[in-house]
Amino acid sequence: MNEQQVFVLAERALRAVVEQIDADQWAQIVPDAWVRRPDATLRDVVNYHARDDAWVPDVLAGRTAAEVGARYDGDLLGADPVASFAAVSDTAIAAVQGFDEPDRVVHLSYGDYPAREYLAHTTFFRGLRAYDLARFIGADTTLPDELVRGLWDEIAPVAEEWRRLGVFGPEIAVGPDATAQERLLGLVGRRAA
Repeated sequence: MNEQQVFVLAERALRAVVEQIDADQWAQIVPDAWVRRPDATLRDVVNYHARDDAWVPDVLAGRTAAEVGARYDGDLLGADPVASFAAVSDTAIAAVQGFDEPDRVVHLSYGDYPAREYLAHTTFFRGLRAYDLARFIGADTTLPDELVRGLWDEIAPVAEEWRRLGVFGPEIAVGPDATAQERLLGLVGRRAA
């Protein structure tokens, strides 16, 4: 599986969880560890992911932050957050599926990277956030098997580097009978629900 395929799986998993958010859950305050401000709501987190998705076509096209400007600032979810997120998600998926230059250098807020690395970075974030959000809203936390395999293949070789950067917490040991998802979650410092 390549980076584009895993991205699409992660994006679809995140979208499936967003579709399960009840109207009364959007205003719930999320864990401090998810965001850099203490009063962030579930809507804020999903809006952040919508903004992240909105950037995908521009990033893959090689545009810089200066070129894009503030186009994606503010609320992207509007009156129907589920439908709005789906629309932005569809655009990101289409951009990734139509992209065929994985070694092309793209410009991110934290440096220039080959597109394959950009896709891996965003995939980690989306795939693991799908799990976090599902757990937070009380939905089924089971990630698709293909996504778990793809995330493992992308994360396992770089897990210690990302742990040193503070992205992942300390690894959590799992038993010999652990599922692939439980092993993945342990690798990135999350306890299975």
